[in-house]
Amino acid sequence: MIDLSADLGPIRLKNPLIAASSEFTMTRAGIDAALAAGAAAVISKSINESPDAARQLDIADYVALDCGGTIAPWESAGDDASLFCRSGLAQAPRDEWLEMLARADRAARARDAYVAGSITVAEAAPAARLAAAMEAAGLRWIELNLSAPHGREAARGAVRQVTDAEAVGEYVRQVRAATRVALTVKLTAQSGDPIALAERAVRAGADMLVLMGRFQGFMPDIETGRPILGSAGAIGGRWALPLTLYWVSKCFKAVAPAMPIVATNGVRTGDDVIRALLSGARAVELASAVLGRGPGVFAEMLAGIEAYCERKGIARLAEIVGKAAEAAVDYGALRPVKRAGYPWDRFIRGV
Repeated sequence: MIDLSADLGPIRLKNPLIAASSEFTMTRAGIDAALAAGAAAVISKSINESPDAARQLDIADYVALDCGGTIAPWESAGDDASLFCRSGLAQAPRDEWLEMLARADRAARARDAYVAGSITVAEAAPAARLAAAMEAAGLRWIELNLSAPHGREAARGAVRQVTDAEAVGEYVRQVRAATRVALTVKLTAQSGDPIALAERAVRAGADMLVLMGRFQGFMPDIETGRPILGSAGAIGGRWALPLTLYWVSKCFKAVAPAMPIVATNGVRTGDDVIRALLSGARAVELASAVLGRGPGVFAEMLAGIEAYCERKGIARLAEIVGKAAEAAVDYGALRPVKRAGYPWDRFIRGV
């Protein structure tokens, strides 16, 4: 029997697969479907104190972009398609929303799983009050999302993308002071120094880090000459996996190997989960794959992870965490490479 469990400090997961906060986790039905399919945890759709953040959901729109940058039908988009979207926060009244999540989390216990509340921040003090309300409702886990890409475009005061280390520390400090439950902090790599952000979040009381959120992007339609979606949007895809894992590996080595890291943005297969763990993550959050292919992705990925462990003779999945990150060599320590056979050689030589 292969041990797939993941140690996230105050949280132990039965496997490393987490359904990330998304439209799929905005209803009890979606939450239950993800848990039934094998997810070890579900991060619910985010809320905050701002009515503008909830109203932003009214203008939400979503497309799949193929590798050529054109809109692809959802049913044929495939693993290499990118999710490009505008989104908003959950619109249910706060107390009703928290009660639903608490009931879902109580039901999740029977599956040895979790349902976590999510706060996409506007201001620090209201986020802290909301975290306290989540704990009072009975939730065991909260994710503080400081990475929202829509923060650059949203109405002022709706949501924020926090890129300053001092501000990260203040948000985490206030939320940590308001609650004792497990606290995940989700950070951005879109600007600033992600390592500095991670270090400050840890010092302020984060129990886990999530690296990295989606990127803000812009894509014109070459036929109409207008922007796809009519605006900027957040984008993520399998192309982002090396970018995500770069910062996962750097934070694994620089912040502290003992600090649990969760990777997100770019994971599409069981092999991608393995890549994330080798880079220093202990678990992964999945959004685009679930939105595009449904909750069956959890069973598919678990089967792929188990097949890898059997092939490699791995008894405990946790054994591989950080192995690739630890083996990475700084450029200055690399030996000279004997270069031959590169594609451009034939052009230089006129062949």
